[in-house]
Amino acid sequence: MSVDTGPTAVDVRITTRAELALHGVAMDAPVRRPDGAGPSDDGHFLIGHGLVDGAGAALPRNPDSPYSVRDGRVWLGDESGHLTDTGLTLTAVRRPRFYDLTTADGVPYEHIARLHGADVLATTVVQTCVRYAEADRCRFCTIEESLRSGATVAAKTPAQLAEVAEAAVRLDGVRQMVMTTGTTTGPDRGARALVRSVRAVLEAVPGLPVQVQCEPPGDLAWIRALYDAGATAVGIHVESLDDEVRRRWMPGKSTVPLAEYEAAWDEAVRVFGPNRVSTYLLVGLGEDPDELVAGAGGLIDRGVYPFVVPFRPMSGTLAARDGAGAPSAEVLRYVTEGVAAKLRAAGMRGADQRAGCAACGACSVLRTAGG
Repeated sequence: MSVDTGPTAVDVRITTRAELALHGVAMDAPVRRPDGAGPSDDGHFLIGHGLVDGAGAALPRNPDSPYSVRDGRVWLGDESGHLTDTGLTLTAVRRPRFYDLTTADGVPYEHIARLHGADVLATTVVQTCVRYAEADRCRFCTIEESLRSGATVAAKTPAQLAEVAEAAVRLDGVRQMVMTTGTTTGPDRGARALVRSVRAVLEAVPGLPVQVQCEPPGDLAWIRALYDAGATAVGIHVESLDDEVRRRWMPGKSTVPLAEYEAAWDEAVRVFGPNRVSTYLLVGLGEDPDELVAGAGGLIDRGVYPFVVPFRPMSGTLAARDGAGAPSAEVLRYVTEGVAAKLRAAGMRGADQRAGCAACGACSVLRTAGG
């Protein structure tokens, strides 16, 4: 891995955004996601600078961070107490009004779906996973911890999701929705529940862009079923393209060979179209940075958007229990810039997916880097 010298103003912004993603900010956030299936437990903010204004940013809320916010601007402090203006602005996303509502049977809307960023509604349709036994669990995942804490329900019905989506769009201006699921025992691996849920939501809110996320279904016909139900985009998340890393970090998921992911990505691109398919790639699991960038390039050639996200050990994960740490800001910037350059060369933007993690971009530094 080589390191550039003579950083430009854009490089400085990318470095600062990478450091914020890793170290967070000394600021509370009323909209946050304390646990779940994803790689972060961040607060949700809107970040602005010369290149991107009002973009979503999912950042750790860290009282010990060197970054703080005064009058809406982000300041970097040093050991002497001196503050430097980073040139970035940051505002917390307001608590949505739909959080104040409950279903007819008394379930809080917030337990069914949550706001991510300023305008993304997200839900885990099935909050249990067949791979959650410790021997099989992804080391970065806490999908069942939010269920154990009483913050959600095990399975959201299509009717509940439709009710909450309609309210979120009407009351809070939600413009897209993300539906993920824990892996189920059937060959669809969770796609069946997603199909029913997408249909119900789109009956209630016609035209709402919806991304679905699941493991590669054993029967690839489920990919067509997700598209026919009305899904706009699909995420099939591998997290790493290195089999040794996969076995160490995702012992259960790694039993699904990469060849199955490749077949599912290719079928999804055929059905949904190029740049309507994405996969998470986590930076910081031990994969060689150059190999990670090269692997992302192969995904781009397939028409798959590689959503590069820094690993941060969430409370309650096996990784946090075992003392795993996040990557350095230098490594995160290096990988992000390399992948963003390949995305620009291919004419692929996450925003063009219209729904999903790549379209939102808050958990990644890619948008700041031009990807």
